[in-house]
Amino acid sequence: MKENLKRINKYLSEVGYCSRREADRLIDAGRVTINGVVPEMGTKITPTDEVHVDGKPVINTKESFTYLAFNKPVGIVCTTDTRVEKDNIIDYIKYPKRIFPIGRLDKPSEGLIFLTDDGDIVNKILRASNNHEKEYIVTVDKPISQTFIERMSGGIPLEELGKTTNPCTVEKLGTYKFKIILTQGLNRQIRRMCEYLNYEVNTLKRVRIMNIKLDVPVGEYREFTPEELKELNNLLEASTKTYLEKND
Repeated sequence: MKENLKRINKYLSEVGYCSRREADRLIDAGRVTINGVVPEMGTKITPTDEVHVDGKPVINTKESFTYLAFNKPVGIVCTTDTRVEKDNIIDYIKYPKRIFPIGRLDKPSEGLIFLTDDGDIVNKILRASNNHEKEYIVTVDKPISQTFIERMSGGIPLEELGKTTNPCTVEKLGTYKFKIILTQGLNRQIRRMCEYLNYEVNTLKRVRIMNIKLDVPVGEYREFTPEELKELNNLLEASTKTYLEKND
């Protein structure tokens, strides 16, 4: 029986209810019960335990996971807390299954974001966040100089975050437009980088995450193709291995 014990946050992730990070928030808020009892963080469960969230039983959806590529409009918030935020991504999509976004995209930003009910892939993507590419198209409020391109590419010190951004690929596309490919995901990173150089972002669109490209109209979504999912899993396996080697 011992090998069947799982931490409650891992269980909620594996059955496709939410990510481990979101599970920790639910547990901390006292919204999870095991056999009618509110558990402590890190509590382990057995296959026979009954788990509820907000009084409703948790159903294992592992047999048929959903993977969506969604073109988020400006003004929509990447949260699953539909009780607090009326412009949330879940109510906007109205998908028939419970799904949740992987990572975030700021409210004033638009573009590609993944949604799924596969907690395992969420953990792999978030854990490997400094090893995979995310591509953005950005417009700013004044002409882009060569100095701007070089400084953005080389890394910007963000004192409020206590770190300098990693070197990245930046390409000028027009007088006010550039492309940037990041391999890290600091809060409001591109906007803060531009602000440091006295530029203001007018529009910001994410057009690619790893091997998945944005190819649907604003406000619409599509499922990953089998080929995309296979390649994504291969990339995640490689980046997870790199992560573990670096953190051994």
